[in-house]
Amino acid sequence: MRICSLVPGATEVVAALDLTGQLVAVSHECDYPESVRHIPSVVESVIDQYTLSSDAIDRAVKQLVSAGQRLYRLNEQRLIEARPDVILTQDLCHVCAVTPDQLTQAMTALPDAPRLVTLNPTSLEDMLRDIERIAQAVGAADRGQRLLRSLRGRLDQVSARTHPTRPRVVCLEWLDPLYIAGHWVPEMVALAGGEDVLGRHDQPSRQTTWKEVTDANPDILLIMPCGYSVQRTVDDLGLLENSTTPWSAQLPRWPETYVLDANAYFSRPGPRLVDGVELLSTILHPRPSHHLNPAQAVRLSASMLSVESRS
Repeated sequence: MRICSLVPGATEVVAALDLTGQLVAVSHECDYPESVRHIPSVVESVIDQYTLSSDAIDRAVKQLVSAGQRLYRLNEQRLIEARPDVILTQDLCHVCAVTPDQLTQAMTALPDAPRLVTLNPTSLEDMLRDIERIAQAVGAADRGQRLLRSLRGRLDQVSARTHPTRPRVVCLEWLDPLYIAGHWVPEMVALAGGEDVLGRHDQPSRQTTWKEVTDANPDILLIMPCGYSVQRTVDDLGLLENSTTPWSAQLPRWPETYVLDANAYFSRPGPRLVDGVELLSTILHPRPSHHLNPAQAVRLSASMLSVESRS
């Protein structure tokens, strides 16, 4: 079967089903696991999201959307050459990936109409159900069930742990402007033994203010900008800290703060959300013998925010 995946999370599902060899096309953001990076990309972003600041990305997205322009270009010729039997796409976030309506014209040029599987997960359970849908669509239902049993078993192990307290947590999905994480993130925090005091399960992320964050009185602040690695987030925080309005100065009481690899464990609705729950559990309820992997998460310190200290 020839599979085209236009969603990074779906690409990770295909890889977890051990079907990487059947992928014939992916999106520009499909970079995990390593084995998918050689597969032709049929999507490119209109915005240079790898070099712009979070504020500049936000402004560029809003300008394109207000002008009725696309955020992504679909390489129709490459898609035709790929001749997919199945196309995996999404209709949850028009800022995150190509949407089904963009595929309509390209699909009419294909010699045989592929099966279109549109994903729209807004919760952790939706992600798990989508694994089953993807597995069925690509003829790997049995593998899908085995993967689901493994992921659900890991989640059960995390949620079964008992803790004397549930720390109050605030999760930030974007820094400039400030956004509270939504959809599956509050559910992940709850499973890991915390209480997300501003996020709402199964609801979109929303814009907020530092006053609302402060008034929520969190014990732990988790910074996870959508699509960002730990290092990129730390770099962005450093730029904000050295601006005319340092972000940390807007917090009268600086709670225990962590920067997380959102790109790997929180932004993409795929199997690694389970890794994200396990990571949150180690942060919210650390064990003496455990040390964080700095590629996954770091505890933020003031020295990390200084441009001079990192130059």
